This record gives sequence, structure tokens and C-alpha cells, in this order.
Amino acid sequence: MKYISTRGKAPALSFEEAMLTGLARDGGLYVPETIPQMSHDDIAALAGLSYEETAFRVMRPFIGDSFTDAEFRDIIAKAYANFNHIARAPLTQLAPGHFLLELFHGPTLAFKDFAMQLIGQLFEVALKRRGERVTIVGATSGDTGSAAIEAFRGLDAVDVFILFPHGRVSEVQRRQMTTPADANVHALALDGDFDDCQARLKDMFNDFEFRDGVKLAGVNSINWARVLAQVVYYFSSAVSLGAPQRKVSFTVPTGNFGDIFAGYIAKRMGLPIDRLVVATNQNDILHRCLGGQGYFKGETIPSISPSMDIQVSSNFERALFFAYGQDGNAVAQLMDELQTGGFNVSQGAMEALSESFSSGRASEEETLATIAATLKSSGQLLCPHSAVGVKVAEQLRDPAVPMITLATAHPAKFPDAVERASGVRPPLPLRMADLYDRPERVSRIDNDLAAIESHIKGQITA
Repeated sequence: MKYISTRGKAPALSFEEAMLTGLARDGGLYVPETIPQMSHDDIAALAGLSYEETAFRVMRPFIGDSFTDAEFRDIIAKAYANFNHIARAPLTQLAPGHFLLELFHGPTLAFKDFAMQLIGQLFEVALKRRGERVTIVGATSGDTGSAAIEAFRGLDAVDVFILFPHGRVSEVQRRQMTTPADANVHALALDGDFDDCQARLKDMFNDFEFRDGVKLAGVNSINWARVLAQVVYYFSSAVSLGAPQRKVSFTVPTGNFGDIFAGYIAKRMGLPIDRLVVATNQNDILHRCLGGQGYFKGETIPSISPSMDIQVSSNFERALFFAYGQDGNAVAQLMDELQTGGFNVSQGAMEALSESFSSGRASEEETLATIAATLKSSGQLLCPHSAVGVKVAEQLRDPAVPMITLATAHPAKFPDAVERASGVRPPLPLRMADLYDRPERVSRIDNDLAAIESHIKGQITA
């Protein structure tokens, strides 16, 4: 199994090389050269299996010879050992034909744990075998950062630096990043929004002297291993509802497109997915683009669903690559146009995108109302991101096809918004009950590449 860049100019890499590299040296994102197929019988055989066994069967064809079967099974077992639900990703019914996929039972109460806990174990095995040390830098709109810190804290071969937008994450999200005491993890509060954090991260990868000097690695959703880990719960949940004998649809609250792109990969592998519905908040560049209005950046507007406050959705580049018939030159041209504001998508590519994706948008008022209404109708308390998904799913779902909406975070990560909507202030789980009492450790930093690189160089563990 080889991995190629969406921009067509970087060398093909193995799974392990692509994982450790993160962003391709031509600025593109790695995707599998071919997408492995699962037959009707392969998918049917997943029924009744543990989440870990499902993960092994779904991901194994993508791994190639980077890890042995025994290594990979052990990695998966360790990755999900600290989840607080034996099903890992359980389904709850909200209404007839509408189900909630709970992805918040991991260590940091967000869906990012499914990928980050796995990638932490993959990195540890690979780096130990290579005798190497790397510097991981990530950008976060809230949940990726805490998940990365939790996955890599205390590991000998890794230094972790997480950029998050100062004042634009919830207090719980911030404290999950700033309270770990491990010397190898560092929270950096950037003066700017998430798009600034993401842009500086890409700048660091494109500064080859810095990149090579600190052995830079990335664990944002630009990293293929992140996307791959998220493919698994599409299979586990769909099979629970009768796949492959019947189709299912998914609604995904998303800003950076990685979580729903994992669903696209599952569909390409053979999972009978009817529709993949992109749910956005008021920062709706994806909804506008999928509605035929082009992909043009606007101002990022702070919201009660801050993890979706994004104008440049990195993983959309992967979707464009397939929509443009895997034409790296075409994608590179689009990404150049994005630097000056945006681009229009060709008719053929729009038709390809429309074959798999639909989209909808939820306002702040609709999000708050959905939290209150869902609590009343089903007893389920939603985080604001999950509420965006539920609102859009209710608008667009086909009653004849089961709809699974991804619940991306625990409501306790956003207690102010949830209480405002429902009158209920969700408590943190017992293992996090003292989060507000833990001392914080954070560095405020200018939105300046040289300043960020200098800080990172000065903090790397010898």
C-alpha cells in the first residue's frame, strides 16, 4: 500500500512514512493510491464483533507491511483501553429512524480520541523501532489539541506543541490543554483564530530548514492515520443498524472535513452509505461550496460551537482530489487560488461531490433550540456541535433510510452553552472533576511564524 500527495509532486510513501511525515513536501495531503475494498460478506461478518476487532479488519489493508498483525492488534487494544464505554462508540436512538453515535467516551470526551489514541500508539511503536525523536506540532479549534496532548504526554520520543486560538475555545477545552504537567507537552495560545493556527502550522511544514531541523511531525487531520482511524466507526455503527443488507446515511457536524471524509472512504470501501450530510454552523463555507457557490473564505465568526469556527477546511482538499479525478495539478491550482481568497469548483467536480455529499446549516438560535428540544423528546443532552448535526439531520433525512448523526463531544465540554439552552449544567465525569482546580501552564504567542518557531526550538527537550 502506497500513499500519494493530493498535489502530485511528492514521492509515494508507505503507511508508516506517510504517518510520520504528515504533510507532503509539495504542500499536499497524503491519500491511498488505491482504496481497499470490503465485500458484502466481509462487512456482514463484522456483526457482533468488538470495536477493536472491527478496527483491525477495517484498517489492516491500509497498513501494508508497516506493522505486523500482532503489533497492530496490540496497538489497537492499548488505544481504546481507557474508553469509558465497552462498545467504544455506542448508538442511541433519538427518534424513529434517527440515531446518535456517541463518540465522546474517550479520555478527553471528544471524537478526536478515536484517532489520536491510536496514532499515539502507532508513533510510539514506529519511533522506538527507528530510534528516532520527533517534534509534533498541531493546530486546534478546541478538541484536537487536548486529544493529542493526552495521547502523547509523557512519551520519551516526542515533544508536543499545540497552537490554539486565544480566547476562542471553551474553558474546559483550554484547561484540558493547559493543565497536563508532563514536560514534553506545551500549549501555545495564539493571537488569532483557528485558521491562523492552521496556516502557521502549514508554514512550519513548508519551512524545510525548520521542519528537518526539529524533525517536525503532524497529527492534525492532515495526517492520513487520523482519517483512517475515523473510518472504523462508520462501519461499526452501520453494521449495528443492518448494513450491508440495508443502506444508512450519516450527518456529521464538521469544520475541517476530516470526520466526514472518513465516511467517504468507508463508502468507497464498499459500505452502503446513501448520503453523507455535512452540517455546518454559521461559518458555512462548506455548505456554500456544496450548494454551488464556490469555495471562498469569509470572516470567521465566533460561535457556541467553536470547534467548527473554520473557514479553510484542510481535508476538503482530499475530497477535491477525488472529485477532480485524482488530478494533482488541478488541486494544486485550486490551492494556489485559495491563497488569494478562493475558487469556483468545476461542473464535473461538483457533480462528483454531489453524488456523495449533501449539506445543511444551523444558526445559533436553531442550535440552542435543538439542545432544548432533544432533551425534552429523548432525554439526550447534546453538545452544541452535536446539536448542529441533529438539526441538519432532521431537515434532510429520508424517513426510509436510517440516519446516524455523529455526537462529536460530551456536553460537559461546553457547559455554558448547554446550560443556556437547556437549563441543565452538565457535570464533568468524576475522573475530571478537579479540572478547574488544576494549575495551568500556557504560553501566549504572537501570530508570527518566526516567533513560533523560535519558541518551539527553545522548548524542545534535549
